[in-house]
Amino acid sequence: MALTHVQRTGIFALLAIVMAATRVNHFGALPDASWAVFFLGGFWLRGSARWAFPLLMAEAVLVDFFVIRGQGISFFDHYCVSVAYWCLVPAYFSMWLGGSWLARHGSRLELRSLGLLAASLFVAASTCYLVSNGSFYWLSDSVPQPRSLGAWGVNLADWYLPYLRTAAIYVAIGAVLHVLVVQLVARLHRDHGRLAH
Repeated sequence: MALTHVQRTGIFALLAIVMAATRVNHFGALPDASWAVFFLGGFWLRGSARWAFPLLMAEAVLVDFFVIRGQGISFFDHYCVSVAYWCLVPAYFSMWLGGSWLARHGSRLELRSLGLLAASLFVAASTCYLVSNGSFYWLSDSVPQPRSLGAWGVNLADWYLPYLRTAAIYVAIGAVLHVLVVQLVARLHRDHGRLAH
């Protein structure tokens, strides 16, 4: 289903609101939805990556900036901000690519699409995690020396499932909303067709 410019803008605005509302506290009661936002953005806004991805990326950095400054800390002095922080761009882009791939191969409402959703989310989130966690572990001054593959493996194991679970929950919510909207639109078209005859 092709989206109009207004629909794309509306979807973008909703995704931006969700990210702003949840990114303020990565481990709060309402966990950070950023990974899912980029995945769903790639799915729903496929073909709009030139403007939508950079704007969402800029929003993520701005939210981080204001949250860190709100703690009375200089942005570049924060534990999470180092040269590795900028690796979030390729990490989040892997989520975008996963959603975009799914839009090309599994956008129909059928059981096969559910399997493709699970597979594409797993690959995208795993890639995102390896890039973001790996860059932080190996490049950040916040991680104590000496570093080793074994210690990195422990670090990966500690955080991988919580991040994957959070992304999966938000993407599942997005998938349910997608199915409901597609069915509603189809029903409205059928009703409109009956009334026209």
